[in-house]
Amino acid sequence: MLAAQAKLVYHLNKYYNEKCLSRKAAISKTIREVCKVVSDVLKEVEVQEPRFISSLNEMDNRFEGLEVISPTEFEVVLYLNQMGVFNFVDDGSLPGCAVLKLSDGRKRSMSLWVEFITASGYLSARKIRSRFQTLVAQAVDKCSYRDVVKMVVDTSEVKLRIRDRYVVQITPAFKCTGIWPRSAAHWPMPHVPWPGPNRVAEVKSEGFNLLSKECYSLNGKQSSAESDAWVLQFAEAENRLILGGCRKKCLSVLKTLRDRHLELPGQPLNNYNMKSLVSYECEKHPRESDWDESCLGDRVNGILLQLISCLQCRRCPHYFLPNLDLFQGKPNSALENAAKQTWRLAREILTNPKSLEKL
Repeated sequence: MLAAQAKLVYHLNKYYNEKCLSRKAAISKTIREVCKVVSDVLKEVEVQEPRFISSLNEMDNRFEGLEVISPTEFEVVLYLNQMGVFNFVDDGSLPGCAVLKLSDGRKRSMSLWVEFITASGYLSARKIRSRFQTLVAQAVDKCSYRDVVKMVVDTSEVKLRIRDRYVVQITPAFKCTGIWPRSAAHWPMPHVPWPGPNRVAEVKSEGFNLLSKECYSLNGKQSSAESDAWVLQFAEAENRLILGGCRKKCLSVLKTLRDRHLELPGQPLNNYNMKSLVSYECEKHPRESDWDESCLGDRVNGILLQLISCLQCRRCPHYFLPNLDLFQGKPNSALENAAKQTWRLAREILTNPKSLEKL
C-alpha cells in the first residue's frame, strides 16, 4: 500500500515539475502581455474620468486584483475609491450578493458616485458598470494597442479580446476590509478544527471584495434589485487559506488536469471549482501532517472523487457562501459529461500512476 502511495506521489511530483510549472510559466508570460494592454486602456479611461483610477499594480511578481480563470481568460478587478457614505447590507435575500445603501439621505451629495445612486438610496452596480463600459469602449479606440484589442459585444460585462486569443474581464469593485459579511458568519464551523483561530483571524482581516458583475441568483433572470446589487468575492481570503503544506501544489495539479482534460462543452468546470474543493478537503483533513508532501496522492484523489460527487449531485457549494451553488445555470448534460470524464481521469491516475506522463 505504501509503495503504491509513494509511486503515485513520485509521478504526481514529476507531473508537477514537467506540466504544472510549464503551465505556470506560460500563464505568467501571457499575464505580462495582457496587463500591458489593459494598463494602457485603463490609463486612457483615467484621463477621461479620474474616478476610475487603475489599481493594476505589480507587487512581488503578482498583479493586484488579477485572477486567472483559464490560460486564455482573465479577470482584472479595478478597485474604486470612497465607499465611505454607504452601509454594506447582506440580508441573504440575494445569495452571493449584497447592496450598498446610503447611510444617511443627506449625504447623497457628498458621495463621489452621486449620479449612480438610485432613488431609494442604493449605489447601483449596474449603473457604474454601464458608465465604465462606455469609457472603456472609447479608451480602446484611443489606446496605443488599438490594433490588437477589441471590446466583446453582446454582454453587460466589460470584456476585452486581445490578439484574438485572450479575453479579459475588467470588473469595478470596492475592497471591504475590517468587516466580514453576515452571509459568511457561520464560518468557520464550530466542530471543524481547521484552519485554527490564528489563521481564521488572518483570513477575516483580508476581508472581501464587492464586484460589479452580473448576478443571476433567481432563475437566471435579473431583477432590478439584483442589477443594483454587488457580487461578494473572497479571492485574498481564499488564497491565504491554502498556504502551507502541499495545498498549492495540489491545486496546481488539479488546475493543470482541468485545463488539459476537463475543458468541456458547456464549460461545466472552471479552476475556481477546484480551489473551492481544496478548501473543503482541508476541512476534511484538518491536521498539517495530512498535507505533507507524502500525502499529495491521497489529497488529489480525494478531491477528484469529491468533484465527481458534486457533478453527479449537480451542486458545488461556494466555500464561504454554501447557499450559493457554483454549478448554477450549467446544463445538466454538461455536468453529467464532466462527471464521466473526471471519473475516467481519477481511475486512470489511481490504477496506473505512470499514465500521468501522458495526461
